[in-house]
Formats: sequence, C-alpha cells, structure tokens
Amino acid sequence: MHFLSPQYWKDYELIDSGNFKKLERFASIITIRPEPQALWDTSLSEQEWLKLATVEYIPTSANSGKWKKYKTMSDTWNLSYPLCGNKSQSLFFRLALTAFKHVGIFPEQAANWEFIYNECQHIAQAKVLNLFAYTGAASLVAARAGASVTHVDSVKQIVNWASGNASMNQISTIRWIIDDAMKFVKREIRRGNRYHGIILDPPAFGHGPNGEDWKLERDINEMLKYLIQMAHNEKFFMVLNVYSLGFSVLVLENLVKTIFVGYSYEFGELFIADRFQKKLPLGIFVHIKK
Repeated sequence: MHFLSPQYWKDYELIDSGNFKKLERFASIITIRPEPQALWDTSLSEQEWLKLATVEYIPTSANSGKWKKYKTMSDTWNLSYPLCGNKSQSLFFRLALTAFKHVGIFPEQAANWEFIYNECQHIAQAKVLNLFAYTGAASLVAARAGASVTHVDSVKQIVNWASGNASMNQISTIRWIIDDAMKFVKREIRRGNRYHGIILDPPAFGHGPNGEDWKLERDINEMLKYLIQMAHNEKFFMVLNVYSLGFSVLVLENLVKTIFVGYSYEFGELFIADRFQKKLPLGIFVHIKK
C-alpha cells in the first residue's frame, strides 16, 4: 500500500487541521471548511484561524451551507498548478464559492494528475475517458499530455465550468458530454469504443441529468465490469479514486483483483500534511496498468 501526497503545489497549502475543520490557502484566499476526518486538535488557536481566514463555510444542512467572509474578496478567483513541478507547464483553474463547501478543485488529486500525465505521454494518440469529471482538472492534465479526452459529468453548470477552465488554458482537444456516467458507458460499449486511459472519481451518491441514481457501494462493481470492456487491447491505464468515509482500500483491491485479471496495479491512500505535519487522509486510490 502506498501513501501519496502532492509535491508541487505553490498556490495551495493546508495550513492547519483539527476539530473537524481544515484551514487552507488557495492562492491568496484562505478558507475554513468542514473536514469530517480531522478528529484531532488544531495546532493554532481559534483566534489565530479567524485572524488568517478570508472566508468560512458554515453548514446550514447536511448538503448545503453559506460562506461567511472575514475579509473582502471576490466570489471567484484563479490559481495555478505546475505540472511535474514545471512552471512553464502550469495549468490554471477558476475557483468559486459554492453552496456545497467545494471551491472547484481537490488539491490532493494532484498526486493522481502526475500519474495521468506520465501515462498519457507514453501513449501515442491516447484516448482518455474522464467520468464524474467535475470541473475538469484531470481532463486538462490528460489533454496537456497530448491525449484526446472525453469529459463526462451530469451537471451542465459544472461542465460549463470545466469548459471555461479548458479555454483559460487554450486547450481544445476535449469533448464535453452532459450525461449519466453509467448510461454513457453502456452506449460506448455498444458503439465499440475503447480508451487507452480511464479516470473514475465517483461520488458516494449522485444523480444523472434525468434523475438517474448513483450509489457507490451498490454500483461500483457493475461500473468496473463495464469499464474493462472499454480498455484498449494494447496499452491501458486507469485511475480509480474514492473519497467515502469507511470505504476501505481493501474493497478496491478485491474489486480490481476479480475484474482486472492480468493487469498490474498499486493501491494507496492520498493525504496532505499541514504546516504542523498532521497528515489529513483524503481518499483511497488504485492505479491500474496494462
């Protein structure tokens, strides 16, 4: 089992964590957000957090909340990520305050981005499918490496956000699809389409554009059985990332061992350490290769 943490962030930092919250810097904006896995005490005092913070997310229900601004700021701003630590290869993203505590990027995923970038660079004319693709960071990474990318998400506003990120980076090799992931995959199988790379970062729960229902524990086994049918015969890689409390990496190992027979793979956990070296777990992953 491997423990991976992103190495090249300049515009992002986990400053402190604890008391079920995290204090983070996104470019010049410092946020306070809920974090259910931060069970320990903070290293800085509450007063120090509030002095540093630009804005805090205050939950008002299980699935929504509001932002409380402590300093003047715009509701949208940009940050950059240097691929492989190379500033000349930086990608740029628009961030925003959303009602669901997210800001448009998951910084821990940079560890997966590096894997995607390196794999795509070694496959001529790579075709990559990104499912549950959100605001498109992994799609941009694959495209920057030279891949032709199909980006699928069920929410039109999120796909528009991702498309805007691509335009900001002058990337035009991404096909944008608003659809239910499972339905799209079934159609691709019927069409006989195959991919050199598949990126799968599913939520615990979700809904398609026409009310289709996704539940991770119920549907992940079926989804993986479909995806192996779309694997390119010669070269193939896959990133499966899961962030769901109580979902063990052993579950991923059992799924992959029974479905992706004959493939190589490595399992692990993503984390980011704060300034005080407290390591915040942020999901489990498997990298599959052929």
